[in-house]
Amino acid sequence: MVRGKKMARGVKVAPYVVPTTRHAPTPSTYLVPTRWVKFVFGIFLLPICAILTQTFFTAFARATVTEHLWTAEPFWFFSLGAVLWLIAFMGLPRPILLYVFGHELTHAVWVWIMGGRVSRFRIGREGGHIVTNRTNFWIALAPYFFPLYSILAIGVYGVLSLFYNMQPYGRVLYAVIGVTWAFHFTFTCWMIPKNQTDLRDQGTFFSLVVIYLLNLLLLSVLLIIASPHITFISFGDDLAKNLGNFSRWLGDLAERFAQGAHH
Repeated sequence: MVRGKKMARGVKVAPYVVPTTRHAPTPSTYLVPTRWVKFVFGIFLLPICAILTQTFFTAFARATVTEHLWTAEPFWFFSLGAVLWLIAFMGLPRPILLYVFGHELTHAVWVWIMGGRVSRFRIGREGGHIVTNRTNFWIALAPYFFPLYSILAIGVYGVLSLFYNMQPYGRVLYAVIGVTWAFHFTFTCWMIPKNQTDLRDQGTFFSLVVIYLLNLLLLSVLLIIASPHITFISFGDDLAKNLGNFSRWLGDLAERFAQGAHH
């Protein structure tokens, strides 16, 4: 029996167990803890997070105010689905079992993507776990940035579109994506402060930066798809422009620092 950390409402999620063999390092070998390396890497990711954040909100504001994105059908039905889920999340019993199933299945999917295998899969209202022969930070953090139920909804819609005319049901798809993405977002925000082993094992700071960056990247893709006036090329141009502005600011800062050091 694998036990995880207790969480609110009795939930515990011990996401995966990886059999390992540990070897004692030789006395002449100096090992840098992986968490330290990830912490430094997380610091270098912060400017990327800032640049992507600026680009996303600039594009969103332009699409909403100038291009009237808020009047578009996808925006309204996505928002409706998200609001309905928020009401349900705050006012009704939370579907813990559904979340735990999705959490562990996401781990399993990413194990398979990485070429590993899953030898045990268990879920329950008290939590769940999988046992696998492979792990990395992608597998560990996948449930926090990969909205499995939204991906499944899009996949089902795509498969049905091969056999039926699904265009009249586009509104339903937008609403379902709104519900499932809000499900992913709310449970992610609810679980992160609960001392999750997924985050702690990978380094909490590094994990939070990666989760934020990848979720924002997903939102950016959804914004591009939803807005007829925003394309991947135009969004990339804005991103490159903001990156150039940041690079120039960093260069000016370094130059002022060098001049101050000479004085």
